[in-house]
Amino acid sequence: MRASDVMTTEVKTVTPTTSVAEIVKLLISNRISAVPVLSASGKLVGMVSEADLLHRAETGTEARRPWWLDLFTDPAARAEAFLKAHGRTAEDVMTRDVQVIAPDTPLGDVAELMEERRVKRLPVVDQGELVGIVARADLIRVLSRAAPIATSIAVDDLAIKDHFEDAARQAGFGGIGSMTVDVRSGKVHLWGVCESPAERRALEVAAAEIPGVQSVENHLAVRSAYMQAF
Repeated sequence: MRASDVMTTEVKTVTPTTSVAEIVKLLISNRISAVPVLSASGKLVGMVSEADLLHRAETGTEARRPWWLDLFTDPAARAEAFLKAHGRTAEDVMTRDVQVIAPDTPLGDVAELMEERRVKRLPVVDQGELVGIVARADLIRVLSRAAPIATSIAVDDLAIKDHFEDAARQAGFGGIGSMTVDVRSGKVHLWGVCESPAERRALEVAAAEIPGVQSVENHLAVRSAYMQAF
């Protein structure tokens, strides 16, 4: 799936001259965490998010720094911080370096960008025009609509074993080399030693999601605990 499949097309927007008070009302009334800022020509010039409004003079949350830190801080950065706390319009407080995506951006890339940029939503731009926005909630809704993996499919045990081992290697699990996988009538048994509790659980999940698997018995020992036993 791609961004265009899940994006919201009716996007609330503001202009650079929209007041901070109006933006706050817009965020609250529409239950959204950010709003795009469009120029008079409709070009995306920034975003105002909840994060941009956290440290405000009105609420007493303005960031306070030791006086000596200003000696090492760029004057432009100090001015920008002041505007974040005291600015009156979207242009004053907005984030200008906005990550955008195209309508055909795969959802996997969308999720990675959200995590990398630490944002909750990404504007979708097509030929310079804002056409939608994808929020984390949109990705969660896709997950809720996903069909459950069928477990009643008859699949050859050897095929299940090969599928699991290929998936584990592609995922980079270190324990696959010291593991025995036994599959009988769709029931998977994992034996051996893995690298961590997280890997132990991940290997179990990786086996369980293979079509045709009826159950998974996880007998894996974590390497650190295994070594302490000797």
